[in-house]
Parts: sequence; C-alpha cells; structure tokens
Amino acid sequence: MEQDTHSKNVNVKELPHPVAEPACLGLIGLAVAALVLASTDLRLTSATSPSLMIPWTLFLGATAQLIAGIMDFKRNNIFGATAFTTYSLLWYAVSLTLLFRVFGWVEVDVNHYAWGLIGYLGFSLILTAGSLMVNKTFIAILLGIDIAIITLVLHIMADFSEIPVGISLVAVSALSFYGAAAVLLNNMTQKTLLPLGAPVWKP
Repeated sequence: MEQDTHSKNVNVKELPHPVAEPACLGLIGLAVAALVLASTDLRLTSATSPSLMIPWTLFLGATAQLIAGIMDFKRNNIFGATAFTTYSLLWYAVSLTLLFRVFGWVEVDVNHYAWGLIGYLGFSLILTAGSLMVNKTFIAILLGIDIAIITLVLHIMADFSEIPVGISLVAVSALSFYGAAAVLLNNMTQKTLLPLGAPVWKP
C-alpha cells in the first residue's frame, strides 16, 4: 500500500512528441508559387485575364509556408519559424493584391503594393543576414527573393521590364526545389546526399 500511495504522488513528465523537419514543405510551397508567378513575368501566361495563379500563391506560397513556420516554432528554430511565417504572410498579401487586380472589384493604387514590398524588403535583408549562419542554399534563396522584390518594385514604380523579376523568381524556384530535395533526402537517409553548404558566418 505504501508503494502504491507513493507512486500516485510521483509526477511523471511525458516527453513531447517529436516534430518532423518542416523545411521541405515550406520550400516546396515557395518553389511552386515562385514558378507560377515567374510564368507571368516571363510572359508565358496572362497577367490580365482571370487567372489560376492565385490558388497556387495562396495555398502553396502562403499556407504551406505558414504550416512550416508554425512547426518550426515548435522545434524552437527561430530562423526557420520567422522566415517561413513572415514570408507566408507576404504571400497572403500578394494573393489578395492579385485577386483585386485581376478581378477589378475595387479601384486600386498599385503603388501601395510597391511601398509594402519596400517595407518588407527591409526585413528580408535582415533574414538574409541571418541566413549567413544557416547554410549557403538558404543564403542563395534569400538573395534571389531580395532581387525579385527589388526588381518588382522597379517594375511597378519606374516601369522597368518585368523580365528580371521572372528570371529571379525562376532562380528562387530552382534553388528551393534543390533545398527541399536536400532536406527531405538527407533526413530520410541520415546522410548528406545533397549538400546545403556550410554556414558562411559562425559568430
């Protein structure tokens, strides 16, 4: 009886369930959404008629990265969590902007979009600096995103060609596909089949 009473008073701490690496999901979402937008900027598809690019930016670009970011918060990975969730919110904003522009429900001043991008560029550069402590693949992806934002702002505000935007988005897409493959295969095999590259900065 004494042993039973004692066992009832002992608080057994349950170990948390492990959370799988979510970077593959986030990178796949980014890769597909960036490719869909690039097809418009490279004039392979229409940007003016009602388009099916919005579901891809909304679900792959925005929602997939939001899920990945929330999972990274559970893993206590502040860089991945912050990067994926903030970029997911950017994709939600892009999706709504596209929705308004394509279907023309309200009068819009597209310069609002440009100023929002300029504001976000500041934080994107901070993430790019943080990526120096992660790996070379993430550095390349974030630099591609920075270039895409800068060229898109120039296209909107200075009427520059959208072709550089499309080229940079294709680069982001290709690098993200590679990163997703590396994260997935390396984790499944527990070997470095596809290297992501060592960090550039180790403070």
